[in-house]
Amino acid sequence: MYDHVYQLLAIAVYLTGMLAIGYFAYKKTDDLDDYMLAGRDLKPGVAALSAGASDMSGWLLMGLPGAIYLTGLVEAWIAIGLTVGAWLNWKFVAPRLRAYTEIAQNAITVPSFFEKRLKDNSHLLRIGASAVILVFFTFYVSSGMVAAGKFFEGSFGWSYLLGMGLVTVVTLAYTLFGGFLGATLTDVAQGLLMLAALVVVPVIAVVQTGGIGATVTRLQGLDPDTLNLFRGFGEGNSMVWIVGIFSTAAWGLGYFGQPHIIVRFMALRSPQDAKAGRRIGIAWMVLTAAGAVCTALIGIAYFADSPEALADPETVFLKLSQIFFHPFVAGLVLAAVLAAIMSTISSQLIVCSSALVEDLYNIAGRDSTPKQQVVLGRLGVLVVAVIAAVIALDRDSSILVLVSFAWAGFGAAFGPLVLLSLYWRKLTTQGALAGMVVATATVFVWGKTPVLHDAMYEIVPAFILNLLVAVVVSRLTYRKNPVIEAEFTDMVAASGTVKAPVGVAA
Repeated sequence: MYDHVYQLLAIAVYLTGMLAIGYFAYKKTDDLDDYMLAGRDLKPGVAALSAGASDMSGWLLMGLPGAIYLTGLVEAWIAIGLTVGAWLNWKFVAPRLRAYTEIAQNAITVPSFFEKRLKDNSHLLRIGASAVILVFFTFYVSSGMVAAGKFFEGSFGWSYLLGMGLVTVVTLAYTLFGGFLGATLTDVAQGLLMLAALVVVPVIAVVQTGGIGATVTRLQGLDPDTLNLFRGFGEGNSMVWIVGIFSTAAWGLGYFGQPHIIVRFMALRSPQDAKAGRRIGIAWMVLTAAGAVCTALIGIAYFADSPEALADPETVFLKLSQIFFHPFVAGLVLAAVLAAIMSTISSQLIVCSSALVEDLYNIAGRDSTPKQQVVLGRLGVLVVAVIAAVIALDRDSSILVLVSFAWAGFGAAFGPLVLLSLYWRKLTTQGALAGMVVATATVFVWGKTPVLHDAMYEIVPAFILNLLVAVVVSRLTYRKNPVIEAEFTDMVAASGTVKAPVGVAA
């Protein structure tokens, strides 16, 4: 009983802190540019931690440790793929996207960037991209709410609806009023909390279990392949293993098209800040992913003699913290899980809001003042949150399936277009629209066909088809545009980059 009191006190302190940060951001928000991009004034450390926290969600503290606990180190390939994908995103997308979005008539959203980069007067590309965002992100936000409800239900015995409602209200409050800055600053606090938890828990746990040597010996005694990153290779059909690992690591492809991540690049103070942001962001990812992996491996050794003590493998991180720490500190670890969930929800709500206001309402030719646009942005956040909450009332919704599907949808629909927009002058509106439609359709068909989905993660075929279709159709419809040519040249100069990555057409 007293343990729960301490833990709830720690969570209350955390939630109060998030509301205080949201209020601070509210006082700093004056117009739509502030509300959606924080005035393009993010320091690289802030952008990096915000991108990491909004990206990882509860998967980092629960999903990854649970998978490794069940299967061993071979499940770490998804973390490896994501880390490589994040590095490539910071290296090749961040500086050019930051420069280009400002040069292309100050685009503040991904759909508006596509339209202004390609000079699409029909608005079809912008409307289509906004529709993709609203469809996928509404379900993505809903999955976070489901996770929040299950978190309080499993940790404290609360009702599912009460837990979901509490997290939804607090997240909605600081996002509704603080906008992008509020979401970003809370992401920084949440990212630091996640980092601290993922470093401290495995360090203390391995000390308590006899040290690294004793833990490794214990793991090898239980199963020699537990620490084998290449488990299964050479056994039977190696090609199946290779395809499976490639499919898992292919999650990294999704980074190029995730609106809630790449919008952080657009908000940097300058393109040159991307270098420092990359170093900070990747360091954060490596440390947190390593912490999650080590926690799972230590858990295998610790619970081997009493597996019944861990009913759900995805709670191994939480269980170890409750065993080895004072209840208040364990409560802060629980707060880190909430931080992962809430940071993702808030970032996605802002992107949905921008799609509704900047990309649908404003292109309809409505005249509104900066203050009115901010109000509309807040209404957009509220509308999406309400719809997502209604969907989340079904507590049996599959969180992992929804997240995996949405990640593939954004990565395949937007990723190739982002890369082509930044590295190929000849991309056309027709090519971009055709590629996006083909990729979205492929994700739906492939993802909903079990035999295809089981063979390969849908992001791979959809990404490749988008790239091929966009290039072919653009070749057929290309007409030289002096304005596009000039802006592209200015972008290259402003970003400080010269060469495209290998394999991208010039």
